[in-house]
Amino acid sequence: MNLTLTYPFPDDSGFFGEFGGSFIPPQLEEVMKEITEAYLSVREDPAFLSELADLFENYVGRPSPLFEAKTLSDNWGARIFFKREDLNHTGAHKINHCLGEALLAKKLGKKKLIAETGAGQHGVALATAAALVGLDCDIYMGEVDIKKEYPNVVRMKILGARVIPVSHGRKTLKEAVDAAFEAYLKDPITQIYCIGSVVGPHPFPMMVRDFQAIIGREAKEQFTARQGGLPDHVVACVGGGSNALGIFTAFLDDPEVSLHGVEPSGLGLEIEGEHAATLTKGKPGVMHGFKSYMLQDAAGEPGKVYSVASGLDYPSVGPQHSYLRDQGRVQYGVCDDQEAISAFFEISRREGIIPAVESAHAIAFAKKLAQENHGESILINLSGRGDKDIDFIVEKFGPQYGIE
Repeated sequence: MNLTLTYPFPDDSGFFGEFGGSFIPPQLEEVMKEITEAYLSVREDPAFLSELADLFENYVGRPSPLFEAKTLSDNWGARIFFKREDLNHTGAHKINHCLGEALLAKKLGKKKLIAETGAGQHGVALATAAALVGLDCDIYMGEVDIKKEYPNVVRMKILGARVIPVSHGRKTLKEAVDAAFEAYLKDPITQIYCIGSVVGPHPFPMMVRDFQAIIGREAKEQFTARQGGLPDHVVACVGGGSNALGIFTAFLDDPEVSLHGVEPSGLGLEIEGEHAATLTKGKPGVMHGFKSYMLQDAAGEPGKVYSVASGLDYPSVGPQHSYLRDQGRVQYGVCDDQEAISAFFEISRREGIIPAVESAHAIAFAKKLAQENHGESILINLSGRGDKDIDFIVEKFGPQYGIE
């Protein structure tokens, strides 16, 4: 497997246009400089690239398959394809950047990996990578998400990670990020914060994007080889935005391909605090060390957010997404809870694939897109599998779908 980690953007200060950068306490400036320099070095290092490529192929199971969902295609009127990141080891796209971050941490001589997790997929993937390279691992997770995604909590503990409950605020992803940052500030020397998406201060939006971009490179090659051209549309859900940039990056210079990011509108865009549609309803602001679109309260602080998908309820978004939104290269739409759950059951019962609820947002949006673009091809990033969600889904929605 030939692996490259070099892509255009951001600039040397970590900005994508006006978004990104590094808004951090002084005590972290030297540490972030060290991480940046180390990453810029290893992404050109043949030994590092070879080790990572070997793990992608023989540990993760890459390339992940490209699957044509013929039953959905027949019912929806467009040709539907899935990039099957749900078939990766650990069940989602998160393992792609976690392996890269863990190898970098090992090279830097760090002793511990720390991170936040919402749906638990990043936590499981990082715990897996930590076990593989022999490092300690602390995962911060909101108490609400611990209850919703308990199977992933058990997986993290089996893998040897310490799962630290977060009990303030809404007890979900934003608060888990807060807690992980606080822990990192106490000891940025022996531990490294392995951010779980294309967010945070420079170099993390760039670094996570680079590790995830293998999704789109593979998908582009696979689709071209099988179909003799490019897809008409590419669709991915957007919380922080790592799976979306993972598949979008390879197609950014192909204007004939429409790119669609799908945010969670939760219980309704008109209900403050009951959605997480950052690019749809937010405005530029700074949080967690970077500038991007952000849902804000009246005082300009991060607003309350909600989604049925624990991995999407974050009040900001990766800065490159904000840049792509303002440039008009990516169109950002929304999907509400009921649409996502309906899609969750439809793909399960029509294609025999139980998707993550996060991914179900992209599937629901693609269904609407298909109805407006009959005969065209739509490539969906199926970013994770739904094992983690089934207890919550059955408890909350089971009777509605004939599960008692």
